[in-house]
Amino acid sequence: MLVSYKWLNELVDLSSVTPDELADKMSRTGIEVEEVNVPEEGLKKIVVGDVKECVPHPDSDHLSICQIDVGEEELYQIVCGAPNIAADKKVIVALPNSRIAGNVKIKKGKMRGEVSLGMVCSLQELGYGDSVVPKAYAEGIYFMPEEAKAGEPVFSYLAMDDAIVELSITPNRADALSMRGVAHEVAAIYRKTPTFPTKELVEDTTEKASDYLSVSVADKEDTPNYRMRIVKDVTVKESPLWLQTRLMNAGIRPINNMVDVTNYVLLLFGQPLHAFDYNELGSKEILVRRGQVGEKLVTLDGEEREVTPENIVITNGQKPLALAGIMGGQESEITEKTTTIAIEAATFDGIVTRKSAKQFGLRSESSSRFEKGINLDTVAEACEFAAAMMAELGEGTVVSGEVVAEETKAPDTKVAIELSRINGSLGTDLTVEAVNEILTALDFKFEVTGESYVISIPGRRWDISIEADIIEEVARIYGYDNLPSTLPSGEALPGALTDDQRLIRAIRESVEGNGLTEAISYALTIEEKATQFVLDKAPVVALQSPMSSDRAVLRQNLISGLLEDVAYNTARKNNDVALYEIGKTFKQEEGQALPTETRSLGFALTGLREQGSWQVAKAPVDFYVAKGIVESILTTLGLTEATTFVATDELKEMHPGRTAFLMAGEEVIGFVGQVHPLTAKAYDIKETYVAEINLEKLLAITSTGINYAPVSKFPAMSRDMALLVDASISNQALVDTIKANGGRFLTDVTLFDIFQGEKLGADKKSMAYSLTFLNTEATLVDEEVTKAMDKVQAALVEEFSVEIR
Repeated sequence: MLVSYKWLNELVDLSSVTPDELADKMSRTGIEVEEVNVPEEGLKKIVVGDVKECVPHPDSDHLSICQIDVGEEELYQIVCGAPNIAADKKVIVALPNSRIAGNVKIKKGKMRGEVSLGMVCSLQELGYGDSVVPKAYAEGIYFMPEEAKAGEPVFSYLAMDDAIVELSITPNRADALSMRGVAHEVAAIYRKTPTFPTKELVEDTTEKASDYLSVSVADKEDTPNYRMRIVKDVTVKESPLWLQTRLMNAGIRPINNMVDVTNYVLLLFGQPLHAFDYNELGSKEILVRRGQVGEKLVTLDGEEREVTPENIVITNGQKPLALAGIMGGQESEITEKTTTIAIEAATFDGIVTRKSAKQFGLRSESSSRFEKGINLDTVAEACEFAAAMMAELGEGTVVSGEVVAEETKAPDTKVAIELSRINGSLGTDLTVEAVNEILTALDFKFEVTGESYVISIPGRRWDISIEADIIEEVARIYGYDNLPSTLPSGEALPGALTDDQRLIRAIRESVEGNGLTEAISYALTIEEKATQFVLDKAPVVALQSPMSSDRAVLRQNLISGLLEDVAYNTARKNNDVALYEIGKTFKQEEGQALPTETRSLGFALTGLREQGSWQVAKAPVDFYVAKGIVESILTTLGLTEATTFVATDELKEMHPGRTAFLMAGEEVIGFVGQVHPLTAKAYDIKETYVAEINLEKLLAITSTGINYAPVSKFPAMSRDMALLVDASISNQALVDTIKANGGRFLTDVTLFDIFQGEKLGADKKSMAYSLTFLNTEATLVDEEVTKAMDKVQAALVEEFSVEIR
């Protein structure tokens, strides 16, 4: 929002406040000021010139030689290339040694052999953007009004000596998207009373607006307010200079006096209006409804738009005339031929307006205000003001009355609050009198009983509805700088990690110590990927309004996101990838309004684990690398004894022969293994190994901890044995049996060799184990170890029919 300091000074007395002081004060009371810009800064020696004579240049078909009065004793000869230069016109002249926009210095010179003492300037050369220069002067120079005096600086005429304060308006303070709203804010800050301009509405009682039009609204939810007035016998022409400069300083292009009035009211009231050429409406009926499939409309920018049922349109009962709240139609545009104007003042559903503006790429000053909110209490006042101003500037007549299709007033909002609540939240000792003074400055009506307030919120502040809003308003106007600075009171406790935080940190350190890098994947995905790698199927959690179909539901696993990351890396020739993620997965449980969130750990490995050198051969990642990382985590947490691995083929997205569940007793808490080749092909990745662990279940296991003991002074003894077993028997089953029968001195069982081949048979394998025995209290003797080994071998033969080799 660009705010004219001079205009604001007309609404609130700021004679003792500089623009910079105002900007600083506003920034410290809740509305951020981006910058303060004075358009004339950097420009000098630019004056009004009166063109006395203008003749074609003898050596050019587009240049003119002008004799211009610039307030000196003699006329200045200036060569000008503007197509609209003419005698008896007041123009903008940059004198020799002047500075124009871009710090360009103008010097005395010659053009095609003719002396030129300066330059006749366009508005663009004074720093105005193309988007705000009036169309009539877009390709040429700008003409000053007849009353402009030759030789005087142009800055005061063009309001370039004004200070333009740029406000950064947050969505909750849409009331400040108008000069009246800003004036209320500034008046509260400086304890002033704002005064707003009024226009006396003189109506022609011989006719009624209802004789010209009938107006109806199809859906009150779409259009809570809709009213129209008629102004007849107007003359459409260029607006007076004061109105043009006021609009240009606000970033709006002047069009003509009738359209400029609607934009002026937009800035003053924050109420968008639209003016129709009444004679081009095509009927005496106005119907506001949703668009219909196949309907088309040519908007004011000359583009043909095809509307849909998602858009609100203004129609003449048959065809669309305008996109409601966004842009009018070319067919009913105000032109120099217009004599009768129908003024529309309305409010439209903000969500529909925003979506329509985005659909057509037509976000405008009007649509942005409808999106954020409108003061419902000033819709009629703004329409009346505009009608009176159009009659004044267009020398026309306002037809009596107005046609109202819908009218909705601002709700009667009241907020009750205790003084103690205000002081308790702000840490202040404000008295009733101090709060009364602040509420009065805000122009809030209130009743106070003792220290209890009931505050009536005006319609212009629709952002206020609860106690916290009142506390914020009191704090802003009292001054954030005046709030006491205090330290927290009460007993201080030393900070520390919770048990879960400590364990998660340990897991993270373990995983990263194994060479993995953390990734953060999208929690939103498609339904197919969301339900992959999941045993317990559950309904997905879908978004009501997803940004795209690729991000429509919440994930139920981490692996699918990690595989997308792997695919992204390998597609860019980063073939050795090791990523992990600690994040949440989501499931919709029956009977629950909100989804269940589960914290999980997932990782994915592909490519080489050893790059290879003259010492070490290349080694790709495999199942045992992935399983080893999981075992490292379990070791860190002291859970190796509480968990086991069990081969599985239940996950269709995983390789049936290279996948294992991680079990805690009889409960599955995770899995590790190779991604099924078909799944890998779907993700466009090569052989990849993954794991996912439910951290909620993992951390819930009672840890046996890590027992530390001094190094034994007695030696350990090792015995090896090789077993010929069926290929279907797992290592875990054999180790469990060995530990169960190895006796109290057995401290470690290590598998150091596996062999399969034709000599052993297709369904056989040889597994070699090293068993370590240690007695911490005495030296072991062979008889004790031999006895334990015999017992182990006997149990293995009995349970698995092994052959001791």
